[in-house]
Amino acid sequence: MDSSHEGIQMLLTAEQEAQQMVAAARNLKTTRLRQAKEEAEKEAALYRSNMESEHRKKVDETSGNSGFTAERLGEETEEKIQNLKKSASEVQSDVVDMLIKFRAVACNEEGKGMPL
Repeated sequence: MDSSHEGIQMLLTAEQEAQQMVAAARNLKTTRLRQAKEEAEKEAALYRSNMESEHRKKVDETSGNSGFTAERLGEETEEKIQNLKKSASEVQSDVVDMLIKFRAVACNEEGKGMPL
């Protein structure tokens, strides 16, 4: 009976050693997963930071340009207004003459003459 008792004791010892090995492997796996997660979070934070930096830079560049663009558009608009005023003043007398002639013709056709 002693040898069967020794065999059982050996099996129990082997089972305990196996459990310890499995527990150690689980702990190692958990540690590695935790490290991988931390590294991934750091990389994601770095990537996010870089993307936000680039975005802010582009926004700053475009907002600076929008001031320049608005100023340029204002100048172009003012120039076009001046050109239109000049063109209008050049043809103003011709338009007035045409309106007077049209009114005179219309009044003559009605037989009333042109009232002043």
